[in-house]
Amino acid sequence: MTDSLNELKQKLDAFVQARDWAQFHSPKNLAMAMIVEAAELVEHFQWNTEAESHVLSAEKREQVGHELADTFVYLLRISQVLDIDLIEAANKKIALNAVKYPVEKARGKNNKYTDYL
Repeated sequence: MTDSLNELKQKLDAFVQARDWAQFHSPKNLAMAMIVEAAELVEHFQWNTEAESHVLSAEKREQVGHELADTFVYLLRISQVLDIDLIEAANKKIALNAVKYPVEKARGKNNKYTDYL
């Protein structure tokens, strides 16, 4: 069974507290750690074609999953430290993006929103 976001946050908080790591979890350190993990994720796709990036061996898929998890855990942790509700923030950002990228102008295009102004 998949943990809910709140259950995962509780598990992560207990993990951090048991190791006395909160002292190292400044927003700066967590943001930097998240970017490092995101770079390790990118490394798995470096030099792949678009098509190759869709087809992962079982071993590569597991490795990519680990890097996604590392990135997600740091994202979740920084949201805890800064007391930001990720679900609320994501919903607000989707609403903002809907205004910046209106369907009638953006559908099927990858232009930056400033091209639609």
